[in-house]
Amino acid sequence: MENIETVLDKFSFKGNLIDCCDFGSGHINTTYIVSYNNNGDIDRYIVQMVNGNVFKNIDELMDNIFSVTSFLRRVIKENGGNEKRETLNFIKTSDGKKYYRDSDGDCYRSYRFVENSKSYDSVDSAELFQKSGEAFGKFQRYLSDFPAQTLYEIIPNFHNTIWRYENEFLPSVENDIMDRAKLCQSEIEFVKKRKSDCSVLVDLINSGDLPLRVTHNDTKLNNVIFDEITGEAVCVIDLDTVMPGLALYDFGDSIRFGANTCCEDEPDTDKIKIDLDYFEAYARGFLSQAGRSLNKCEIDHLAFASKLMTLECGMRFLTDYLNGDTYFKTDYSEHNLVRARDQFALVKDMELKMKQMEKIIADIKY
Repeated sequence: MENIETVLDKFSFKGNLIDCCDFGSGHINTTYIVSYNNNGDIDRYIVQMVNGNVFKNIDELMDNIFSVTSFLRRVIKENGGNEKRETLNFIKTSDGKKYYRDSDGDCYRSYRFVENSKSYDSVDSAELFQKSGEAFGKFQRYLSDFPAQTLYEIIPNFHNTIWRYENEFLPSVENDIMDRAKLCQSEIEFVKKRKSDCSVLVDLINSGDLPLRVTHNDTKLNNVIFDEITGEAVCVIDLDTVMPGLALYDFGDSIRFGANTCCEDEPDTDKIKIDLDYFEAYARGFLSQAGRSLNKCEIDHLAFASKLMTLECGMRFLTDYLNGDTYFKTDYSEHNLVRARDQFALVKDMELKMKQMEKIIADIKY
């Protein structure tokens, strides 16, 4: 890893460097915020070292990001928005490249810092959750005409739930390399009983009923930034996992974590429920922006996608537990099993409330 000032010299920043410090709470990339004095104006930029262990093909990743953000700038401007604020604006290196690779092979990229903005790490109110739904819904609407098939698949089969079931989950059960299967037989059976759910969305893609769209694939609340003064959502950030997928994936994963009454490692599964008020708030926000750009099959499967993304996440936690905790970071030996149980408890509550969830979606006007 090169000295950060050496890295900064590779970008076409204007003015004199006055400050550089660590920034953000992300766990994957190493992030800095840098400030330059440009003829009396203070310009700030985000500089990130991309985690090469997680993202193997930086060229494809950055091609996706530049393609999507340039498209967004055009659409935002056409809709009367501020393209310098409502999407990320990446800075090329001095020699015109999308990132800089140092002598150790580490890759750095930069974009303009969105001033007078803030982010939240937890969903503290239905109103805030609704605003995040608006942000991700607008992201979908603005990109509805983008040719999603031209993007690279950064993480193959990321939300191909039946692939994860057949190629990851079942082998982990059969191999049982840590001799843990005997400790989680009820959880294994829980997943197996829902095998048919795993193929529903993939089958609808194959039949042509669900269109491929640009998907964010990491729709956490802290990937939306908000205006410090108005409190309104400004733009969606962290585009590393932007790739072809389903709008249903992004919606469902947002509900999975944001409408859960507990954190993902709550030891008492009786406390875990889906909060229908939060579900409705997010759905209203999302559909107010994206509703008219989605087809009927997409709308009809929003509630189901919430359940499926929760099942898939629980299956991934359980798979990692059986494999010896090689993917997700854990704090104790049963951490991934506790996480899996929590996701499955949420699935069960969603199954009990599915008709209510579907009615909520059907009753929303947009």
